Amino acid sequence: MNDLDTLVESARTQFAAASAPHDLENAKAQFIGKSGRLTELMKGMAQLSPEEKRTRGAAINQAKQAIEAALNERRQTLQDAELEAHLKAEALDVTLPGRQRGRGGLHPVTLTMERIEGIFGSMGFDVTDGPEIETDWFSFTSLNNPPNHPARSMQDTFYIDGNGADGLPLNLRPHTSPMQVRYAHAHVRRYGKGFDPRSGRLYDGPMPDIRVIVPGRTYRVDSDATHSPMFHQCEGLWLGENVSFSDLKTIFTGFCRTFFENGDLVLRFRPSFFPFTEPSAEIDIQFPSGPLAGRWLEVAGSGQVHPNVVRHMGLDPERYIGFAFGMGPDRLTMLRYGVNDLRLFFDGDIRFLSQFE
Repeated sequence: MNDLDTLVESARTQFAAASAPHDLENAKAQFIGKSGRLTELMKGMAQLSPEEKRTRGAAINQAKQAIEAALNERRQTLQDAELEAHLKAEALDVTLPGRQRGRGGLHPVTLTMERIEGIFGSMGFDVTDGPEIETDWFSFTSLNNPPNHPARSMQDTFYIDGNGADGLPLNLRPHTSPMQVRYAHAHVRRYGKGFDPRSGRLYDGPMPDIRVIVPGRTYRVDSDATHSPMFHQCEGLWLGENVSFSDLKTIFTGFCRTFFENGDLVLRFRPSFFPFTEPSAEIDIQFPSGPLAGRWLEVAGSGQVHPNVVRHMGLDPERYIGFAFGMGPDRLTMLRYGVNDLRLFFDGDIRFLSQFE
């Protein structure tokens, strides 16, 4: 066996011993790399005569072809082994039942909103929504908020560059209360035969009661465990010729007891102040049993609609009277399901949300 046969045999032995692609490439470099043994033999041909070069060159080329064939054979063997390992690791049992795409469910706040709408709908209230980008007049002025009221500050309200069609500043509505006036305008136009409440004249004709709730998204500069910059609110309004504070207590007590499915739930109406109602009251609830038993929990603000707000609706406050309330569906959801951090509703964690499917 000459030196080239020995070299080829040595290459085959080392290639066969390589157990991984990188080991094979290292072995290749020893024989046909830039500094490999076969490459060095080819460099030494410069000292040979032309006849010897032809003979030696042909022998070296033959040895190189044999080494490359052995290299490719081992490379293919390693690739086949790697593929076989992958196939075994990813083997499927075709007798197992197929994996089906999971069915989604409604968000817990959406479930609460639908529940609120259903309960008040059964009491004869309409459900409506309005623009989330509002003008300053509807957000504040029409609701008897004076120009220097803190709620108009940019530290409390998100304002938008530019003005509305009426030239007034635009904001992301901080509450759904603007729909009190918007809905009343539409109601008066419908039953007042085209009457425009913005003309300054009050409508004093016969008109069915206004009963409406307004659930929707609202925005304020606030964020912690119980507040979010984007949150939900549900406004309620009942306005007519013979609507009293007693009706408010009856309606809201019935709603709370139905919502929480607890006929023993206790409510109290605590005196408070809101610019758009007079008198005003915070509404607290108390559970008779459970982890929250004995504690008073605030769930809504309410009151008799202020005469100035009634005038902005285009109605005569000497004839039309009623009440309004505003509650947070997010807080009601927390109480109903025992959630202690509002931010969980907006994190998008499927593990949390899947509990409500």
